[in-house]
Formats: sequence, structure tokens, C-alpha cells
Amino acid sequence: MRRPTLHDVAAEAGVSIKTVSRVVNGGSNVSPEVRERVEGAVERLHYVPNTLARSLKAGTGDTIGVVIDTIADPFFATLTSAVEERALDLGLGTVFGSTGFDPARERRQVERMAMQRVRALILAPTEGPHDYLDRFQAFPVVAIDRATTVGGFDTVRVDDFGLARAAVSHLTGHGHRRVAFVGSDERFVTTRDRLRGYHEALAAAGIEPDPALVRPGPTRDVDATEVVLELLAEPFPPTAIFAANPRAAIGVAHALHTTNRADVAFVSFGDFPLATTLTPGVTIVDQNPTSIGLAAMDRVLARLEDGDAPVQDVLVDALLVPRGSGEIEAPA
Repeated sequence: MRRPTLHDVAAEAGVSIKTVSRVVNGGSNVSPEVRERVEGAVERLHYVPNTLARSLKAGTGDTIGVVIDTIADPFFATLTSAVEERALDLGLGTVFGSTGFDPARERRQVERMAMQRVRALILAPTEGPHDYLDRFQAFPVVAIDRATTVGGFDTVRVDDFGLARAAVSHLTGHGHRRVAFVGSDERFVTTRDRLRGYHEALAAAGIEPDPALVRPGPTRDVDATEVVLELLAEPFPPTAIFAANPRAAIGVAHALHTTNRADVAFVSFGDFPLATTLTPGVTIVDQNPTSIGLAAMDRVLARLEDGDAPVQDVLVDALLVPRGSGEIEAPA
């Protein structure tokens, strides 16, 4: 398929080539109405500015781009560190950016990295849409933790559904019938899959789910610690808690240990700092962000070697690691 040109965009927008050039290069002296028309034409035609197209075609970049949710998440902090170490071993640099869970910001980060001539991109996609990625087929994009909303890209992830089901079954196996789910967030397919695993584990144990035990957090407006304190204050509080991610788990741990409620069984989907130093240590689903980061780099290198290889959905092994908190028996 022929790549759209500056002339195509000008014709689509009904303006001169000079006006299109001024808009795509961030120039001034363009009215908001004309700028909107040009940007709309760029979007519809999937136009890549010539400077970007030349840099992508040249393939001379020596940097791997990494775009994640937030560096504040222990999971992604460890994953990006693994990518950086592997890249350094190969003589490559890394450049990082975060989406803040915002699809528009994700797109800006990807475009920025493309302009910086990254050799390849490792992306933790938001909920999308991801049609814009078609513009960047000239360099490999590998999705981590979750897939993009469009096909054609390698994905490296864990079995969120199966691992959550196993973790909650671990708790019901120790006699718990009131198991809370902390960290519900419908924005992410990973969390939705973990919630499905939670519900299936309860059903397998013959437990009727209680919607009041499924709580959000943490988000910009929700503190996981406060969520747990509210749960513990209920007339029929949970005897066990499953945290859907490390950020939620940090809040759960803080609430349980500051209120001396270490008698509540607790499993975290993902490890976090100091989890092993608490008493009891926090039982985790070890989704192993280091392994995911290294597997993503493997896919990047394979793509650089053969861009036409079949797309792969790589499932990285993960295990339940008992440390004491998840093995507390339910009260009689």
C-alpha cells in the first residue's frame, strides 16, 4: 500500500502543501480551524511526516523505547530495569515514558519515541484504541502485560485469569468463605481477567459471591488502605483478602499491619518492596516482571531479525509463592 504523502494530506484538507508542513512541524500562523482540518486529514490518512519516515526507514537508532503505565508501580519499575539491563548488554540505550493510564498520552509518548528514532518499542497499552499504531509498522512494537486492541503485535503476559483463580482457591482451601477482592478496575483487561478468576474460584468452592467484597483501589480517587479499613469495619468483614496488583497490595498490607490484623489471610497478585519483611510474609502470585521484561526483549530481537515472523502471544510462567499470610486458616 502506498504511503500517503504531504500532497495527499493537502488535498484531503483542502489547503496548501506549505500549510500542511507548517502544521505537522508545529509551526505558528495557522488558524485553529485550519489546524483542525489538517490534523484530521493526517489522522484519516495515517500520514507519517517525512522526517519520521526517513528515520524509521534508516533504522539507525540504537535505543529501545519503553512505555508503561507508571514508574511508581513496583511491577513496571522492575520490568523496565530488566529491559534496560538487557539492552545495555547488547550495546543499546533505553528511553522511558509513562501513559498515566491515558490513551491520548500513550499516543503522544509513542509518537515522541518514534521521532527519537527508537529501534523498537515495548508498550504496556492502555485500553485503546490502538489503530494509530498502524503508522509505526516500520519498527517492532511488542505489547507487555496486555494486548493491544488491534491485532498484529506480539504480546508478552501472564495468565491473569488462571493465576487469580489459583490464588483465590488457595484461600478457600484454607477455609475462607468471605474473600475480598481489592483493586477492581474495569479500565484494564488484566484486572477484569483476575476478577473473573476470583469469581470462578468462589463458584468452584460453592461460595456465593458478595458484591460488597469487591472493591476498587488504588486509583487517583481511591486509597486502597481506606478501602481495607472500611471492609474490616463491616458487620461481616472478610477473613481473607486478594489484592489484584502490587499497588493495591501495598495499601492492604499497610491497613492490616497498622491495625494489628495480621490474622486476616492475604495474597497479592505480584510482589512489592518489603513484602517478605512483614510478619507474616505476604504470599504472592509471582508474575515475575524481570522474566516478562526479558521475554519482551527476546521478541524485540526476533522482530528485528525477521519482521515477517508470525505474531506470538507469549505466556510467561508464574507461580504462587507461600510466605505465611495466605496460609492463615479461617476462624472456626
